[in-house]
Amino acid sequence: MTTWRKNAGLYSAIVSTVSNPQRSGAGEEEAQLGFSFELPVTRHIWKVGDLVSEVRVRVEREYGDLWVEGEISNLRSAPSGHTYFTLRDGDAQLPAVIFRRQASLLRFKPADGLHVLLRGKISVYEQRGQMQLVAEFLEPVGAGSLQIAFEQLKARLEARGLFDAARKKRLPAFPQCVGIVTSPTGAVIRDFLNIVSRRHAGLHILLYPALVQGDAAAAEVAAGIAWFNRSCEADVIVIARGGGSLEDLAPFNTELLAEAIAASELPVISAVGHETDFTIADFAADLRAPTPSAAAELVTAALHNIAERVQMLDRRLVRGCRFRLIQAANALGRVQVESISMRTMDQLRRRQQHVDELGARMASQWRLQHRGVADRWRQISVRLTRQDPGWRIGVARERVSALDVRLTRAARERVQVCRERQTGSARQLSLLSPLAVLNRGYSLVYDETAKLIKSTESVTEGQTLVTRLARGRLRSRVSKIEDEPREL
Repeated sequence: MTTWRKNAGLYSAIVSTVSNPQRSGAGEEEAQLGFSFELPVTRHIWKVGDLVSEVRVRVEREYGDLWVEGEISNLRSAPSGHTYFTLRDGDAQLPAVIFRRQASLLRFKPADGLHVLLRGKISVYEQRGQMQLVAEFLEPVGAGSLQIAFEQLKARLEARGLFDAARKKRLPAFPQCVGIVTSPTGAVIRDFLNIVSRRHAGLHILLYPALVQGDAAAAEVAAGIAWFNRSCEADVIVIARGGGSLEDLAPFNTELLAEAIAASELPVISAVGHETDFTIADFAADLRAPTPSAAAELVTAALHNIAERVQMLDRRLVRGCRFRLIQAANALGRVQVESISMRTMDQLRRRQQHVDELGARMASQWRLQHRGVADRWRQISVRLTRQDPGWRIGVARERVSALDVRLTRAARERVQVCRERQTGSARQLSLLSPLAVLNRGYSLVYDETAKLIKSTESVTEGQTLVTRLARGRLRSRVSKIEDEPREL
């Protein structure tokens, strides 16, 4: 046993001999001597963060896995996805948190006032130095989590209008092809095919194999609905599954599948579970069938009723025909054969006369039609002859020949006129030509620059002059210049 006491500002430890039996003798000796054995101890100073961290580690090690029952209050969802709340029990309360990943796995939505059973650990939030529960799992106390999740999802989807009767589509009265989304190995598809083949063998069935149990089942069933809408091969879609517990039917109680059913352009029949089972898919579907077998009967109801109606009418028709035959046989027995034969021959002669008349009318109409066709043929022949290229070329050739004669005549006349005009012009030109003046004995005098000399004033003595005669030229030199008086 160790006791602590403060002596002169120091902490001392008095070690009792009870804690170490081997030293009991020494303890007696020390007691007899009247003094005690003291051990000096150094002071240990904690930082706040270190102390809180140490406490958190020890608390989490001691209370790392526990179950706590209480009532949820002050529920708050953070933008990060974490959910914070207080767990109360009478006057005691404890802050709690469930992180985003664990919160996404919950099958129900926590709410204030809900009594739950929590599994998790005790931890310390170091920034506040506050103890809190870190939840790993929540389940309601009393009603199951699946049932609460079912009710919450149903209320949420109903508020969105996914269950409204106004948006539900009518089933086609006479479907040619039915698409079914279910397991290909279960008894559901066999029962469905047996009922359809018995009630309407001509109905086509398309199977989209999908899981109907497990976490991936909802996504596969929704994919099947989307595939039938894209392919446009089916007239109605049936999602079917046999009975099971609420956990087995959980894929049909998901928001994903409900939205896929509501978005389908084709009518959807939900045939999930037994008659007493209800799922979210039943409320979202356009029609709920109590069982998959009932869905097969609903799909073939109109055709089956028609088949029954046809059979009934067939039986009535057979009975009516037999009755009429009996009546006809009785009436025939009362009629004489000779009168019947005479009436028959008379009707035959009238029919033959009518045939002869129709034959004569047909021959007359044929002749008229033939005459009209012949006239039209002649008209077309004349038009075709006029349009014949050879004929048109001959006409054009004759026209060209006539134009050629006219052109030759006009050219000759034009040449003669031009020749006469040219002769007259030449005669006038000859009369007006300076050469004609020269022929009469006159001459033209030029200087060396070929400038015509008109008077003696433009000539100097010794200058060379060129004289143009009627025939030839003379070159001379001026020896003397004499002026002549001008004539008045």
